[in-house]
Amino acid sequence: MATPSNLETMLELSHFLGDEQRHLAILGEGNTSTKVDDEIFLVKASGSCLQTLLPEDTVACRFDALLPTLKEQRLSDEEIEQRLLASRVDPTAKKPSIETLFHAYLLSLPEIAFVGHTHSVAINQILCSPMAETFAKRRLFPDEVVCCGARSVLVPYVDPGLRLSLEIREKTEAFLKETGSLPRIILLQNHGVIAIGKTAGAVKAAMLMAHKAATIFVGAASLGGPTFMSEHDVLRIAGRTDEHYRQKALQL
Repeated sequence: MATPSNLETMLELSHFLGDEQRHLAILGEGNTSTKVDDEIFLVKASGSCLQTLLPEDTVACRFDALLPTLKEQRLSDEEIEQRLLASRVDPTAKKPSIETLFHAYLLSLPEIAFVGHTHSVAINQILCSPMAETFAKRRLFPDEVVCCGARSVLVPYVDPGLRLSLEIREKTEAFLKETGSLPRIILLQNHGVIAIGKTAGAVKAAMLMAHKAATIFVGAASLGGPTFMSEHDVLRIAGRTDEHYRQKALQL
Protein backbone atom coordinates (compact mmCIF):
# COMPACT_ATOMS: atom_id res chain seq x y z
CA MET A 1 0.00 0.00 0.00
CA ALA A 2 1.00 3.64 -0.16
CA THR A 3 3.52 4.99 2.26
CA PRO A 4 2.56 8.15 4.17
CA SER A 5 5.02 10.20 2.09
CA ASN A 6 3.52 8.94 -1.20
CA LEU A 7 0.03 9.81 -0.11
CA GLU A 8 0.92 13.13 1.52
CA THR A 9 2.87 14.29 -1.52
CA MET A 10 0.07 13.37 -3.89
CA LEU A 11 -2.49 15.17 -1.73
CA GLU A 12 -0.32 18.29 -1.57
CA LEU A 13 0.16 18.22 -5.35
CA SER A 14 -3.57 17.78 -5.86
CA HIS A 15 -4.45 20.70 -3.59
CA PHE A 16 -1.86 22.86 -5.35
CA LEU A 17 -3.16 22.09 -8.84
CA GLY A 18 -6.78 22.28 -7.72
CA ASP A 19 -6.54 25.73 -6.11
CA GLU A 20 -9.21 27.63 -8.04
CA GLN A 21 -7.15 30.84 -8.00
CA ARG A 22 -4.63 29.13 -10.33
CA HIS A 23 -7.36 28.50 -12.94
CA LEU A 24 -6.12 24.99 -13.64
CA ALA A 25 -9.11 22.97 -12.43
CA ILE A 26 -12.51 23.52 -10.83
CA LEU A 27 -15.10 21.16 -9.34
CA GLY A 28 -14.22 17.56 -10.33
CA GLU A 29 -11.87 18.49 -13.18
CA GLY A 30 -8.43 16.95 -13.54
CA ASN A 31 -6.66 14.15 -11.73
CA THR A 32 -3.34 13.17 -10.18
CA SER A 33 -1.40 9.98 -9.53
CA THR A 34 1.82 8.69 -8.04
CA LYS A 35 3.80 5.48 -8.34
CA VAL A 36 4.09 3.56 -5.08
CA ASP A 37 6.26 0.71 -6.38
CA ASP A 38 6.54 -1.49 -9.48
CA GLU A 39 3.19 -3.10 -8.69
CA ILE A 40 0.93 -0.36 -7.30
CA PHE A 41 0.07 3.28 -7.95
CA LEU A 42 -2.31 5.78 -6.37
CA VAL A 43 -4.83 7.74 -8.46
CA LYS A 44 -7.60 10.24 -7.74
CA ALA A 45 -11.05 8.71 -7.36
CA SER A 46 -13.71 9.51 -9.94
CA GLY A 47 -15.77 12.61 -9.17
CA SER A 48 -13.53 13.88 -6.37
CA CYS A 49 -12.14 17.41 -6.31
CA LEU A 50 -8.41 18.12 -6.50
CA GLN A 51 -8.64 21.17 -4.24
CA THR A 52 -10.23 19.23 -1.39
CA LEU A 53 -8.85 15.74 -2.06
CA LEU A 54 -8.78 13.53 1.05
CA PRO A 55 -6.92 10.23 1.63
CA GLU A 56 -10.16 8.32 1.10
CA ASP A 57 -10.51 10.03 -2.30
CA THR A 58 -7.43 8.22 -3.61
CA VAL A 59 -7.42 4.66 -4.94
CA ALA A 60 -4.53 2.18 -4.95
CA CYS A 61 -4.52 0.26 -8.25
CA ARG A 62 -2.41 -2.56 -9.67
CA PHE A 63 -0.39 -1.97 -12.83
CA ASP A 64 -0.72 -5.57 -13.98
CA ALA A 65 -4.50 -5.34 -13.89
CA LEU A 66 -4.60 -2.31 -16.22
CA LEU A 67 -1.59 -2.21 -18.56
CA PRO A 68 -2.73 -5.30 -20.56
CA THR A 69 -5.93 -3.36 -21.35
CA LEU A 70 -3.86 -1.07 -23.59
CA LYS A 71 -3.27 -4.02 -25.90
CA GLU A 72 -6.98 -4.26 -26.62
CA GLN A 73 -8.71 -1.97 -29.09
CA ARG A 74 -12.35 -2.85 -28.56
CA LEU A 75 -13.84 -2.81 -25.10
CA SER A 76 -17.25 -1.53 -24.09
CA ASP A 77 -17.67 1.16 -21.45
CA GLU A 78 -19.00 -1.52 -19.12
CA GLU A 79 -15.96 -3.75 -19.66
CA ILE A 80 -13.57 -0.87 -19.01
CA GLU A 81 -15.41 0.04 -15.81
CA GLN A 82 -15.20 -3.58 -14.65
CA ARG A 83 -11.45 -3.59 -15.21
CA LEU A 84 -10.99 -0.32 -13.37
CA LEU A 85 -12.90 -1.67 -10.39
CA ALA A 86 -11.03 -4.99 -10.51
CA SER A 87 -7.67 -3.16 -10.46
CA ARG A 88 -8.29 -1.79 -6.95
CA VAL A 89 -6.09 -3.17 -4.21
CA ASP A 90 -8.95 -2.60 -1.77
CA PRO A 91 -12.22 -3.76 -3.36
CA THR A 92 -14.15 -1.41 -1.05
CA ALA A 93 -12.28 1.69 -2.28
CA LYS A 94 -13.94 4.28 -4.48
CA LYS A 95 -14.05 3.97 -8.26
CA PRO A 96 -10.81 5.09 -9.97
CA SER A 97 -10.97 7.98 -12.44
CA ILE A 98 -11.93 7.04 -16.01
CA GLU A 99 -8.48 8.35 -16.98
CA THR A 100 -6.68 5.88 -14.71
CA LEU A 101 -5.54 3.92 -17.78
CA PHE A 102 -3.28 6.70 -19.06
CA HIS A 103 -1.96 7.28 -15.54
CA ALA A 104 -0.98 3.59 -15.39
CA TYR A 105 0.85 3.89 -18.71
CA LEU A 106 2.66 7.14 -17.89
CA LEU A 107 3.74 5.94 -14.43
CA SER A 108 5.21 2.82 -16.04
CA LEU A 109 7.68 4.98 -18.00
CA PRO A 110 11.30 5.24 -16.75
CA GLU A 111 11.77 7.65 -13.82
CA ILE A 112 8.17 8.94 -13.91
CA ALA A 113 6.71 8.93 -10.41
CA PHE A 114 4.06 11.69 -10.56
CA VAL A 115 1.39 12.71 -13.06
CA GLY A 116 -0.83 15.78 -12.98
CA HIS A 117 -3.71 16.43 -15.39
CA THR A 118 -5.64 19.72 -15.43
CA HIS A 119 -7.97 21.74 -17.66
CA SER A 120 -5.97 24.98 -17.55
CA VAL A 121 -8.09 27.88 -18.82
CA ALA A 122 -5.11 29.56 -20.50
CA ILE A 123 -3.93 26.38 -22.23
CA ASN A 124 -7.42 25.35 -23.31
CA GLN A 125 -7.88 28.71 -25.02
CA ILE A 126 -5.19 27.50 -27.42
CA LEU A 127 -6.12 23.81 -27.49
CA CYS A 128 -9.64 24.80 -28.55
CA SER A 129 -8.23 26.86 -31.44
CA PRO A 130 -6.36 26.23 -34.73
CA MET A 131 -3.09 27.23 -32.96
CA ALA A 132 -2.73 24.08 -30.82
CA GLU A 133 -0.02 22.45 -32.95
CA THR A 134 2.00 25.66 -33.10
CA PHE A 135 1.87 25.99 -29.31
CA ALA A 136 3.07 22.41 -28.92
CA LYS A 137 6.01 22.76 -31.31
CA ARG A 138 7.31 26.30 -30.70
CA ARG A 139 8.74 28.08 -27.66
CA LEU A 140 8.44 31.72 -26.60
CA PHE A 141 11.01 32.19 -23.80
CA PRO A 142 13.92 30.33 -22.14
CA ASP A 143 12.18 29.22 -18.92
CA GLU A 144 9.50 27.54 -21.01
CA VAL A 145 12.25 25.38 -22.51
CA VAL A 146 13.80 24.68 -19.10
CA CYS A 147 10.55 23.58 -17.44
CA CYS A 148 8.49 22.22 -20.34
CA GLY A 149 11.16 20.92 -22.71
CA ALA A 150 12.01 21.94 -26.27
CA ARG A 151 8.54 20.95 -27.43
CA SER A 152 5.43 19.13 -26.23
CA VAL A 153 3.34 16.18 -27.34
CA LEU A 154 0.01 17.05 -28.95
CA VAL A 155 -2.77 14.44 -28.85
CA PRO A 156 -5.82 15.01 -31.08
CA TYR A 157 -9.22 14.92 -29.41
CA VAL A 158 -10.56 11.42 -28.84
CA ASP A 159 -13.07 9.96 -26.42
CA PRO A 160 -11.72 9.97 -22.81
CA GLY A 161 -10.89 6.54 -21.43
CA LEU A 162 -9.32 3.71 -23.42
CA ARG A 163 -9.11 5.55 -26.77
CA LEU A 164 -7.45 8.56 -25.17
CA SER A 165 -4.97 6.35 -23.31
CA LEU A 166 -4.05 4.56 -26.54
CA GLU A 167 -3.49 7.90 -28.33
CA ILE A 168 -1.34 9.20 -25.47
CA ARG A 169 0.78 6.05 -25.57
CA GLU A 170 1.19 6.23 -29.36
CA LYS A 171 2.13 9.91 -29.44
CA THR A 172 4.43 9.66 -26.39
CA GLU A 173 6.31 6.67 -27.80
CA ALA A 174 6.70 8.44 -31.15
CA PHE A 175 8.09 11.48 -29.32
CA LEU A 176 10.52 9.30 -27.37
CA LYS A 177 11.69 7.55 -30.54
CA GLU A 178 12.23 10.85 -32.36
CA THR A 179 13.85 12.88 -29.56
CA GLY A 180 15.41 10.24 -27.31
CA SER A 181 13.70 11.69 -24.25
CA LEU A 182 10.30 11.74 -22.60
CA PRO A 183 8.07 14.81 -22.89
CA ARG A 184 7.35 16.93 -19.85
CA ILE A 185 4.05 18.25 -21.20
CA ILE A 186 1.35 16.37 -23.10
CA LEU A 187 -1.36 18.55 -24.63
CA LEU A 188 -4.82 17.09 -25.25
CA GLN A 189 -6.68 18.98 -27.96
CA ASN A 190 -10.06 20.37 -26.82
CA HIS A 191 -9.43 18.78 -23.41
CA GLY A 192 -6.49 19.77 -21.22
CA VAL A 193 -2.87 19.22 -20.28
CA ILE A 194 -0.78 16.52 -18.59
CA ALA A 195 2.53 17.13 -16.80
CA ILE A 196 4.77 14.20 -15.87
CA GLY A 197 7.94 14.00 -13.80
CA LYS A 198 10.06 12.12 -11.31
CA THR A 199 8.95 14.48 -8.52
CA ALA A 200 5.80 16.38 -7.61
CA GLY A 201 7.90 19.55 -7.96
CA ALA A 202 8.65 18.71 -11.59
CA VAL A 203 4.93 18.33 -12.31
CA LYS A 204 4.17 21.66 -10.62
CA ALA A 205 6.93 23.48 -12.50
CA ALA A 206 5.95 22.12 -15.90
CA MET A 207 2.25 22.77 -15.32
CA LEU A 208 2.70 26.33 -14.08
CA MET A 209 5.18 27.22 -16.83
CA ALA A 210 2.93 25.76 -19.54
CA HIS A 211 0.04 27.79 -18.11
CA LYS A 212 2.23 30.94 -18.13
CA ALA A 213 3.40 30.24 -21.69
CA ALA A 214 -0.20 29.86 -22.84
CA THR A 215 -1.16 33.16 -21.23
CA ILE A 216 1.73 34.90 -23.00
CA PHE A 217 0.91 33.12 -26.27
CA VAL A 218 -2.70 34.33 -26.23
CA GLY A 219 -1.63 37.86 -25.31
CA ALA A 220 1.02 37.97 -28.03
CA ALA A 221 -1.50 36.66 -30.57
CA SER A 222 -3.74 39.65 -29.79
CA LEU A 223 -0.83 42.03 -30.48
CA GLY A 224 -0.01 40.84 -33.96
CA GLY A 225 1.14 37.28 -33.36
CA PRO A 226 3.72 35.49 -31.16
CA THR A 227 7.43 35.99 -31.90
CA PHE A 228 8.97 32.58 -31.29
CA MET A 229 12.49 31.62 -30.33
CA SER A 230 14.47 30.07 -33.20
CA GLU A 231 15.10 26.31 -33.17
CA HIS A 232 18.80 27.08 -32.70
CA ASP A 233 18.11 29.18 -29.61
CA VAL A 234 15.72 26.60 -28.17
CA LEU A 235 18.31 23.83 -28.57
CA ARG A 236 20.98 26.11 -27.09
CA ILE A 237 18.92 26.64 -23.92
CA ALA A 238 18.03 22.94 -23.75
CA GLY A 239 21.71 21.99 -23.90
CA ARG A 240 23.30 24.61 -21.64
CA THR A 241 25.16 23.28 -18.60
CA ASP A 242 23.89 26.06 -16.34
CA GLU A 243 20.29 25.30 -17.33
CA HIS A 244 20.86 21.61 -16.52
CA TYR A 245 22.07 22.76 -13.09
CA ARG A 246 18.87 24.79 -12.64
CA GLN A 247 16.79 21.77 -13.68
CA LYS A 248 18.48 19.64 -11.01
CA ALA A 249 17.97 22.37 -8.41
CA LEU A 250 14.28 22.53 -9.35
CA GLN A 251 14.08 18.69 -9.26
CA LEU A 252 12.96 18.63 -12.89
